Formats: sequence, C-alpha cells, structure tokens
Amino acid sequence: MKKIIIADDEHKILMSLEYSFKKNGYDVYIARDGTEVLEFLKTMVPDVILLDIMMPNLDGYSTLDLIKQDDKLKDTKVIFLSAKNNPRDIEKGLEMGADAYITKPYSIKKLMQQIEEMF
Repeated sequence: MKKIIIADDEHKILMSLEYSFKKNGYDVYIARDGTEVLEFLKTMVPDVILLDIMMPNLDGYSTLDLIKQDDKLKDTKVIFLSAKNNPRDIEKGLEMGADAYITKPYSIKKLMQQIEEMF
C-alpha cells in the first residue's frame, strides 16, 4: 500500500483528499503544517507528499527544502498543491525540486491520475 502525507491547513481540503486517497488504496497521513510533515518523516518514508505552500509555522517551500536535504527521502515524490498560481511561484516550486505543481482549485480525479502516472 502506498503511503501519502497530505499537508494543508484547510480542513475541508484535508478531509476530501484523505477520503479520496483512502478509497484508492493509499495509507494516508494528515499534517496541518510543515512541522507535522517533518514529524512523520522521522519514522517513515512515504511514497508521496502533497504540500500546500501557505501553511502556519513552516511553509511548503521551507518544508520541501528540508525534505530535499534528507538522502532517505530522495525517491519520495513531492507535489505542491497550492492556491499560489503565479507563474513565478510555480517556477520556484519546480526549481526547488518539486515533482509537480498543481494549482487550486483542482480536480481530485486529475490529481489522482497524475500521481499514479509518477509510479
């Protein structure tokens, strides 16, 4: 079973994504900010991390930067899922090493398809 961490500070987004990924056979872990993502990463190596950018405490950019410094996470796919849809934000996210950058609003079906195509 593939493991996914979903990091977002919006409750409705977390709930809908959690439901969809569990329904599609994923083991789902929920984080409300980057510090919670890092706590999970101390004890597990997920297949995918879905990261919002604008989160309290530790934002998505800073979280990605820390993830990329950890050799054991080099095969983990990291996808930004953000309302920041400015081309400069998208370019920054991809240059930092994100595997994909998806803007909100998004289609859960297309998101799921894009993640499946990564494996």
